[in-house]
Amino acid sequence: MSSVNPLLNADLHCHSTVSDGTLAPEALAARAKANGVELWALTDHDELGGQQRALAAARAQGLPYLTGVEISVTFAGITVHIVGLGMDPDDQALLDGLRATRGGREQRAREMADGLAQVGIPDAFDGALRYVGNPDLISRSHFARHLVDTGVCKDIPEVFRRYLSEGKPGFVPHRWAALGDAVGWITGAGGIAIVAHPGRYKFTPTEEYALFTEFKQHGGRAVEVVTGAHSQAEYAKYAGFCAEFGLAASRGSDFHSPDESHTDLGQLPDLPGSVTPVWTLLEERVR
Repeated sequence: MSSVNPLLNADLHCHSTVSDGTLAPEALAARAKANGVELWALTDHDELGGQQRALAAARAQGLPYLTGVEISVTFAGITVHIVGLGMDPDDQALLDGLRATRGGREQRAREMADGLAQVGIPDAFDGALRYVGNPDLISRSHFARHLVDTGVCKDIPEVFRRYLSEGKPGFVPHRWAALGDAVGWITGAGGIAIVAHPGRYKFTPTEEYALFTEFKQHGGRAVEVVTGAHSQAEYAKYAGFCAEFGLAASRGSDFHSPDESHTDLGQLPDLPGSVTPVWTLLEERVR
């Protein structure tokens, strides 16, 4: 593998059972290899607990690997995700920051369950917990799987539409990390910070410009251009942001589950030719 190849089939954003995915790190590594992935990263939400397993599984598959994480941030009242790649997973400041970020999940989940109980859906907290096992990592995805499997809704999008999006009975906002803190934890641990799937956020153009300006000021160095949530028009838009803000481009499916994800591991278009692939900045970090 040459990690400077701009057409590399790199998948640098996915989730395992350590956060809100449905496959173990080992199964993800095997799936990535089978799907032709040439450089892989596991980026669980606010959690590094799967990194050693992912690295060992990648090595067993002969699959080049980058350490990864996806950190939840609140910016202008909206939850934004910052992916970190190539950082030291044993860095104490990073571990402490992630622990603090995870700390509010259980209380938030209990408030979500209370809201669902008020509209006739009892015991949702215990139901969601069956899908994750650790209250520190419980998320809306686990509630959604519970509501589908118990027949309340027919699929995950219906759950979010009816119950778990803003203004609905099970929605509870969460104050996540500050943008500067998240970028600082990643860069302090030797990694590169990346704005994940920016096309998903409901920012005005002014707010989005502010996000990228502040991200760059804090030391952020890349943006996810090609990802499962983006359209072709968004590939072009965020390639333009790379040029405007002097950022590298990342590529990742954001794969969570064979049954739920629109885009499978490794099944993405190439990055636009105009951008600098983020892996060219991470060559010495590939393991």
